[in-house]
Amino acid sequence: MTRGPAPASVFEMEEAWMDRFEDTLNTPEAEEFRNRVRTLLSEHLPEDIRVQGEQEKMDVSKEDQRRWHKIVRAHGLACPSWPSEYGGPGLNDTELYILEREFALAGAPRPMIYGVTMLGPALIAHGTAEQKRRFLPGILEGDTFWCQGFSETGAGSDLASLKCAARREGEEYVINGHKMWTSEGHIADWMFGIFRTDSTGRKQQGITFLLLDMRSPGITVQPIQTFDGTGIEINQVFFDDVRVPVDQRIGTEGAGWDIAKSVLTAERFGNAEVSRSIASLARLKAYCRSTVVDGRPLVENPFVARRLVELEIALHAVEQTELRFLFHAGEEVGAEAALLKLRGTEVQNAILAATTDLRGPAASIFFAQSDREADAPASHAAASQALKAHMNYRKTMIYGGSSEVQRNILAKGVLGL
Repeated sequence: MTRGPAPASVFEMEEAWMDRFEDTLNTPEAEEFRNRVRTLLSEHLPEDIRVQGEQEKMDVSKEDQRRWHKIVRAHGLACPSWPSEYGGPGLNDTELYILEREFALAGAPRPMIYGVTMLGPALIAHGTAEQKRRFLPGILEGDTFWCQGFSETGAGSDLASLKCAARREGEEYVINGHKMWTSEGHIADWMFGIFRTDSTGRKQQGITFLLLDMRSPGITVQPIQTFDGTGIEINQVFFDDVRVPVDQRIGTEGAGWDIAKSVLTAERFGNAEVSRSIASLARLKAYCRSTVVDGRPLVENPFVARRLVELEIALHAVEQTELRFLFHAGEEVGAEAALLKLRGTEVQNAILAATTDLRGPAASIFFAQSDREADAPASHAAASQALKAHMNYRKTMIYGGSSEVQRNILAKGVLGL
């Protein structure tokens, strides 16, 4: 009997897949697009905004976010994942990957995430023609600033337990209750959120997706000062008989959970921030090469070198996972996004923790005293900024669902447990 060829090993299949991926990223079309993005960044990224990226500042001011968005919009690359029929550039997967990577490496701000990355695609998928006409242009042009009203006290990781109620009265919903950890709620023009419209069924039922003007009577925003010294970012939002027109409901009443899940999947995929972790690790390695301790570069210390190599290996594994999902999944990624979010945020935090550790005790000298950083030695100010970033980014392992929630999603949705 003649045997057929032996099946390819996992390593052979991996090598073949990576070859195909490299070919995709290095076509003349991809190279032309990469050069277009690099030209935009080199000629038009404001220096003061770029410095904030290099300092690992996640939360750029509203004015700077809008300023950069309008620059990108003028060059036809705003809302990159949106189809051209809604004003987006209609980029393919390869172009989206290149754009995100080049922006991160250059220190450019993240997109205006709540409108561009989260609400926009949800509106395109689930909104009515009138809702798209009304709300998408403001996001596209950077004129409307959105926040997300999902989490509540007692309903963060277990989001389906939310209690903030929206009662139907004729052609309006009347909202009472509160939302917690509302990022950028204090500077937002509008909120998209999920609210309890029925409590009689399973907790995932009776949830409705609404859009509301943050200037509506009855809304009170209470900023929360965090201990990391990076400024106001998160808020509590209280609703006291806030009236929202029914035509600002996305989807049908009680069907908001499925829309929210699609928004969360996009959030989790983006939360991995592989490209920004690559940039963060590159900055850390550059610091270790340029810093001399006891007569030799820090990178030559065997303990430091080992830590850097371990971070490089871990990040490479996350990068390969992201690439598989982006280019090799063959179908829309669902529960698998939890894996990327889980490991991506863990590795991201490990890099920032190492950055703080290797900066040494100077990191704590000007912590929570930003007004004094300008008078500090450059190395001390940079160390203080590293510690602030490390503290601030701890939240990435919680928002979008904590690491424990991601493991539960994987156990149920991928492993079938």
